[in-house]
Amino acid sequence: MATSLNVKRKNIDLPVETMQKLSIMAAAQGRSLKKYIETILIAKANTVNIEVSENPSPSGDPWFDNPENMAELQEGIAEMKAGKGKSYSIEEIRSILGV
Repeated sequence: MATSLNVKRKNIDLPVETMQKLSIMAAAQGRSLKKYIETILIAKANTVNIEVSENPSPSGDPWFDNPENMAELQEGIAEMKAGKGKSYSIEEIRSILGV
């Protein structure tokens, strides 16, 4: 591994059988076990595409993808934090709506 890269050391625990198999695979490629495992993990990590979504919906509701909706939502949150809003219970909402 190049010394110019930012690296972090991390100990990992693997089953003995797994270590034996990896050691054989590393030897077959003429590499040390450590270098072989690092190569596999780096290659795997480089194939992963991580996307961070600002959509707060666990189901990915597209309503939250609309910037206007999100701006309105953020404005409402800011108003509540500033004490400019009011929370209603479900019973109060039913009463107001006459349901």
